[in-house]
Amino acid sequence: MLEALITSKTRIKLLLKFFLNANSSSYLRSLETEFGESTNAIRLELNRFEEAGLLDSYTDGNRKYYHANKEHPLFPDINNIVMKFIGFDQIIENVVNKLGPLERVFLCGDFARGCDSDIIDLIFVGPSIDRGYLLKLVEKVEKLIKRRIRYIVYSKNEFEESLSRRNGEEMLLLWKTP
Repeated sequence: MLEALITSKTRIKLLLKFFLNANSSSYLRSLETEFGESTNAIRLELNRFEEAGLLDSYTDGNRKYYHANKEHPLFPDINNIVMKFIGFDQIIENVVNKLGPLERVFLCGDFARGCDSDIIDLIFVGPSIDRGYLLKLVEKVEKLIKRRIRYIVYSKNEFEESLSRRNGEEMLLLWKTP
């Protein structure tokens, strides 16, 4: 879907990197390694985004770090488009609302770091989630979004205990009980 609107693969990767996880920041050489593309192509797109005000930057030593400008008026819209591109809107609608007492859903793994992947890693936290029903829903959603979903289900206490073992791993809160 997004490839039809945006023909630059580098631009799509940058959108995913910075607008999926708005807290991520990165510098040119790390993006070159992560994307496997030339620094020139990446630099051009970074400059375009920065000139448009979509990205902000700061310098630390000799590195210029880029991050999403959360104050830009289009930030929420771009974030929403990226979430739909990945299929998170389908996950939320089809899975979360039908599981019973659910407290929170987190995204972890590659997507939480802002990297595209064929696998979506999720953490469900709730007192008594229907695991059989979750499995059926995940299978349906995988077909819709054409990506694999790995998930872990925790009670609130189990989740709190697991945080110490995660060693600062990136986790994005996708949903919580209103």
